[in-house]
Amino acid sequence: MEPLRPSDYDDGSAPTGTAERPDRASGDGPTQPRLGVVGWGRFLWRQLTSMRTALVLLLLLAVAAIPGSLVPQRSSNPNGVVQFRRDDPELFEILDALQLFDTFTSVWFSAIYLLLFVSLIGCIIPRTAHHWKALRSRPPKTPARLNRLVGYREADAPGSVEDALAAGEAVLRRQRFRVERYGNSLSAERGYLRETGNLVFHAALIGVLGTVGLAGGFGYNGQKVIVEGQTFVNQLTTYDSFSASRFFSDARLDPFSMRLDEFDAVFEAALDETRGTLIAQPLDYTASVTITEADGESVQRDIKVNAPIDIAGVRAYLLGNGFAPVITVRNADGDVVFDESVAFLPQDSNLTSLGIIKLPDGLPDQVGMIGFFYPSAIQLDSGALASIWPQPDNPVVTLNLFVGDLGLDDGVPRNAYALDVDDLEQLTGGETGNDSIILGLGQSAELPNGWGTVEFTALPRFVSIDFHHDPTQAGVLISSVLAIAGLIVSLFVPRRRMWIAAEQGADGQGVRLRYAGLAHGDDPNLDDAVDRLATEHLSGLGGALSPVDERALAPASSQ
Repeated sequence: MEPLRPSDYDDGSAPTGTAERPDRASGDGPTQPRLGVVGWGRFLWRQLTSMRTALVLLLLLAVAAIPGSLVPQRSSNPNGVVQFRRDDPELFEILDALQLFDTFTSVWFSAIYLLLFVSLIGCIIPRTAHHWKALRSRPPKTPARLNRLVGYREADAPGSVEDALAAGEAVLRRQRFRVERYGNSLSAERGYLRETGNLVFHAALIGVLGTVGLAGGFGYNGQKVIVEGQTFVNQLTTYDSFSASRFFSDARLDPFSMRLDEFDAVFEAALDETRGTLIAQPLDYTASVTITEADGESVQRDIKVNAPIDIAGVRAYLLGNGFAPVITVRNADGDVVFDESVAFLPQDSNLTSLGIIKLPDGLPDQVGMIGFFYPSAIQLDSGALASIWPQPDNPVVTLNLFVGDLGLDDGVPRNAYALDVDDLEQLTGGETGNDSIILGLGQSAELPNGWGTVEFTALPRFVSIDFHHDPTQAGVLISSVLAIAGLIVSLFVPRRRMWIAAEQGADGQGVRLRYAGLAHGDDPNLDDAVDRLATEHLSGLGGALSPVDERALAPASSQ
């Protein structure tokens, strides 16, 4: 319809009740109100606390966590970061400037994390307040035109309006509806548990974020190599490697000790079909330890692969194992200058192992040894040694000696399992013309230059234990269970409204009943629910659905 014009009136005036507006230049648009500082703040807050923003931030958080799995992290793999810098120093500088080696503590990851936290809280608080009011409110009044709603039905039943409404209220309450009477009709509502589940789900997400962000700051992770017969004490200085979260302090280390009593490994021979040879297949690893806690009570426990033990809030995992030959070195005067078990790290499935020995004092010069250990040694046609079985049937150690400055006196931490030989002079093995020192268990040999002797005196085993303290486990578990429960409830609990309207029959005998329903969101079973309500109600009144209204049911239910 076209708008009225001034010429449509006899006197050319504007319609009554309208205000005259000043003329504006052609092309001028409507004047927009200025938001101001408060308005912009309110607008940004509403955008931040919308569910759409929360979902976008959750996606961004998942994307932002990807670098944490692609590049080594200083908190969990400091040696990997050092190696990355050696391999590609130029790329390292770029990635380090972007804080990719500290992904989970970086500024950008923390910003996304905090924004998601605030967004979820801003979403939940007003929804919770609204939901609380809805729980305390009465069901809505009965609509005037029930025939426009889903599942509309009519029926005639004997009795009075009061009797029909009383029976209808009983049926609705049995079906767990909240019921309110308005005149000659009943209004019923159920399914608020759906919104409760939705709120519980989002609150549980906040619980997960809060637990990981706050409680996770008190966790720590440390590794220790323990040789049979030796005892580990839970102190910061006794770990081989240790990484801690931002809120950690030494005082949080629970006092306990662990002694490795025995390590047992079980292997079986399996056929390698590609090579046609037998290989060792591990069946079981068991580390028998004695745990002594702060109260002085000792208890014996077994640690297996994928079967950790809990000690004073710390979980101990069995990571690896191997042999730790005891090497004794004496100088030319026969004095012992080194007598320790050295962990040799396995290099293959038959536990051919590599070990490093460093002697900074006691000999005319600093000496470093690179050793190989063969549990079941055989000599190949080439003259080299190899191990054919991971158990110590014929244990042999070979040693190559290097002399020079080992770099142990300059105050720079050195890897105990590596030896930098670039500035060292090699005395045995390789191209020196001197054979490597070969020792069987209990054998000794002369050191070059008459410096003394070296002896292979014993063969204990070692295990690598990972001590992990994670205070987030309980909180994350509880929050995850609540999140799943809330999600299930929000997905499978329908929210419905039902109405029963009654009016006295025209002849004063019996009552005319009308039924209808309405769903909050999609509810494909609503029509059947209205039918069950009507059927159960009428069965108690002795009535039946009207055939005429059943024919009218199809178009009503399709709306």
